[in-house]
Amino acid sequence: MNKVVTVALLFISFFLIFDTTNCDETVTRDALLKFLAEVSNNNSTILGTNSGWNSTSDPCKDNWLGVTCNAKTLSVEKIILDGYNFSGTLDATTICNVEPIADTLFFLSLENGLLQGENLDSIGKCKQLTHLVLGGNRLSGSIPQSFSRLNNLKRLDISNNELSGALPDLSRISGLVEFEAQKNQLSGEIPEFDFSNFVAFNVSFNNFSGSIPPGGDRFPVSSYTDNPLLCGAPLVKKCSSLSEKSESADQDKPKSSLSRNEILMFSGYFLIGLALVLGILLCFYKKRKQKQKKKESRIEAMKKVATVDNDTITSMDLSKKGASNSDISSAAISSNESNTTVSQSLVVLMSPEANNGLRFENLLKAPAELLGRGKHGSMYKVMCDNPKMTLAVKRIKDWSISGNEFKKRMQKLDKIRHPNVLPTVAFYSSRQEKLLVYEYQNNGSLLLLLQGIQTGQTFQWSSRLSIAAGVADALAFMHQELQHDRIAHGNLKSSNILLNNNMEPMISEYGLMSIDEMSTSPIQHQAQFATSCSNHVFPITDENVGAIFKADVYAFGVILLELLTGKVQNNGIELASWVVSVLREEWTVEVFDRTLIQEGASEERMVNLLQVAVKCVNHSPDARPSVNQVALMVSTIRDEDDRSIDVSASTSTII
Repeated sequence: MNKVVTVALLFISFFLIFDTTNCDETVTRDALLKFLAEVSNNNSTILGTNSGWNSTSDPCKDNWLGVTCNAKTLSVEKIILDGYNFSGTLDATTICNVEPIADTLFFLSLENGLLQGENLDSIGKCKQLTHLVLGGNRLSGSIPQSFSRLNNLKRLDISNNELSGALPDLSRISGLVEFEAQKNQLSGEIPEFDFSNFVAFNVSFNNFSGSIPPGGDRFPVSSYTDNPLLCGAPLVKKCSSLSEKSESADQDKPKSSLSRNEILMFSGYFLIGLALVLGILLCFYKKRKQKQKKKESRIEAMKKVATVDNDTITSMDLSKKGASNSDISSAAISSNESNTTVSQSLVVLMSPEANNGLRFENLLKAPAELLGRGKHGSMYKVMCDNPKMTLAVKRIKDWSISGNEFKKRMQKLDKIRHPNVLPTVAFYSSRQEKLLVYEYQNNGSLLLLLQGIQTGQTFQWSSRLSIAAGVADALAFMHQELQHDRIAHGNLKSSNILLNNNMEPMISEYGLMSIDEMSTSPIQHQAQFATSCSNHVFPITDENVGAIFKADVYAFGVILLELLTGKVQNNGIELASWVVSVLREEWTVEVFDRTLIQEGASEERMVNLLQVAVKCVNHSPDARPSVNQVALMVSTIRDEDDRSIDVSASTSTII
């Protein structure tokens, strides 16, 4: 009895599945036949007698003309019926309201068909469309807002029609690379597209007005010509400024004479304003004069510094011109006004070249170029002649650590080496300031590489993934070795990730912040000590010292987000909040850098890396993964990517 019931259930299930499949095929066929009848004005022979379009055949199994199907699922993916001089009406409802078609159709082309029609709103229901080509018809009316919800659209051609009205916000479609709308009657302003993505753009012969959005000048004048009210580059017509508009508006208004009281009132305002300006200028002059006096006294003190031991300064060559020599030199001068000599020495830790004659006096005499200033000090590029080498010198000020503790920390860090951590060449310590010397990296930092994306520089997915994996491995190694010493990085960010000659990442400035300073650093403070209900800093104890290492994990998460989004902000917390808010709205694709999408990077692996980054920037330090777990996850993603590249390469070789 049970066997009979089982067989019956299987038979019924099979029948239902078969019936559903047949139903979908019938619905698809009927919808396509109705669609052809509408666009051809019931001319069933317009495609020819051998087109296959009839009620006794199947669009996919019988290869209807102009219809392309998926070989496995037998679902319609493309409808291409170009140049058939259709004289009917385009009603997208016929196909886009039919689920079996709307869910799989990604290419619809009816170019040069003489089609009419006003209601295009239903096209928005064909959400899988990547190519929509309707150029060369007689379509009229406005373009509906539903077009802006075609998130997968890459090409949109509505040229040579009779469309009017303003464009919807098509700039929301992140993957759009071709937009052709020339020879219509469209009006209003051009949306602020990201023109860096486009390979084709044309809105000529319309009625657009206002200024061409930023980046639009990368296309020629022919893309904008015959829009009388349009202005800005690359057009010759310049846009009038706001001041000019306001002046012309003022000229149109009738001028009214001022009363005596009004004149006195305005005169009083003018005198008060003049007094404030003079007061500000006077304060500025006094401050500048004080700075000049300090500078002169510092230079005078430098001239009086006598010869010290072989490792320290012997003389000050003030005739040598460098961008910031006096800034570096001031590290050698005592804060006392007395003319005492410098007794601290430059401690050389590594590098045969540096050991072969690098002296503190070499740094002071060499030309120096200021690379940047931060909260905790400044960075200089120093070009030494003896020995011949280019160095990066970090000048740290106001670090509340004793000279002895500083020396122990530097020597401890020198013993822990990793190929992706930039080693310290030498260091110097005085009561006021401290200097750290590194080998200069000619390829700059990860920050500069990310900023270059905005100017069109390429930064491939494989390179980003390699940098992420290298930084994660190095950070995991340093945390493992320095856990007991409580030395985390403390200030990890993209500007501290340098690139060597092989474009491999080098973490710089590791361990240059003490625990107290880390708790007051803006990003570190929010990353490790802020809770959902308070923003105060709690004291570091043996129990919660692990939070300082979890702060590095947070900072690494921000770097991953920068690599994935191509965005760089001064405050990493803002970037993390933006990404989380976008993901909450389920707009995952909007997060990724558009150049990665254009490159064809694996969306699956980008999403996997994004998940790692989101875990790292969790608001609660306890909820973040350990750096070892992070390094393993990133390494796994990179290995998968490398294997896919190898498989692709071997497949192309076989072919």
